[in-house]
Amino acid sequence: MSRSTSLSLLGLSIALCSSASFADTVWLKNGDRLTGTIRVFDGSRLLLQTDYGGSIPLDWKKIATLESDHELLVKLGPLEGERAKSLLAAEPGKVTLANGEAPKTVELAQIEQIMKPKPLVEDFVWKGNVDLGLDYKRGERDSDDYDVDIKTQARHGRWRHNALADYNRELKDGVVSTDNWSAEYALDRFLNEKLFWQGRFEYKRDRVEEVERQRTIGTGPGYQFWDDELGAFSVATLANRSDYRYSNGEQDRFYALSVKWDYNRYLVGKTVQLFSVGEVGRPLNGAAEYSLDAEVGLRYKVTDWASLNMKAEKDIVSGAEGDLDETRYTLGFGVGW
Repeated sequence: MSRSTSLSLLGLSIALCSSASFADTVWLKNGDRLTGTIRVFDGSRLLLQTDYGGSIPLDWKKIATLESDHELLVKLGPLEGERAKSLLAAEPGKVTLANGEAPKTVELAQIEQIMKPKPLVEDFVWKGNVDLGLDYKRGERDSDDYDVDIKTQARHGRWRHNALADYNRELKDGVVSTDNWSAEYALDRFLNEKLFWQGRFEYKRDRVEEVERQRTIGTGPGYQFWDDELGAFSVATLANRSDYRYSNGEQDRFYALSVKWDYNRYLVGKTVQLFSVGEVGRPLNGAAEYSLDAEVGLRYKVTDWASLNMKAEKDIVSGAEGDLDETRYTLGFGVGW
């Protein structure tokens, strides 16, 4: 055997041994064993990244034990967490946390979260997406449509930060028929695994419709039905103070009650996402009878970060000094993280 062939075989053997030693392993209760890289566990499913099947969500209740050579943050509650240098397989229903001191064996049912620790805030999780919709038409009637939507969410410990922003503009034969933008920030404080309290601020500006400006400050309880790798669904009931200004200079200031929802669900192996966010409210006094701001849509993942999306948006302010009833349909491209 030549020297070059021997060196090639030695390199291949080292590579294989290295890849095997750094592969995470999950044993299922039915006896199956899967290898890959543990990405995250949050709620009911463990996400295992593999080179043979992509990202595979595993039902946590079906897992017997697992091991990993990577440093992971293992949380046994909303605030209690341990930074483990590695995970060692244990008897079914348990796993051993090795952190350089005495190993600690815990039951899988005690674990609420597993993630890669962050440099500053260990349990910091940030996700979001930006959707763009553009439409240019040239003919007997020219039209230009622009639609930009940003949604992001960050969570650490018992706190969750939510931010939304969007901009819509439409021109027909050089005349602006739609020109509005809005921004919202909401802060959630979780009281337990499901129940949270929310405070939020929202501002809307419209340069075309009769309702020229909307400003809302609110607070109230919310409930998180689920939040895992396959989606999330939460509802919040808020008491709000709203200020409306109309294009004719009139103003309304009133208190209102509203219900907000935020729903998203992955389908077809996490390639298709169904989502809907919105709020419906009714003033306790003032000129408006009710208001609705909602959107529903589908997002198709082309790659891990790029997607195509289509959605419908509805804005209604009924019974006010200046009524608003606007519907938009968009098809565009987006990025997510």
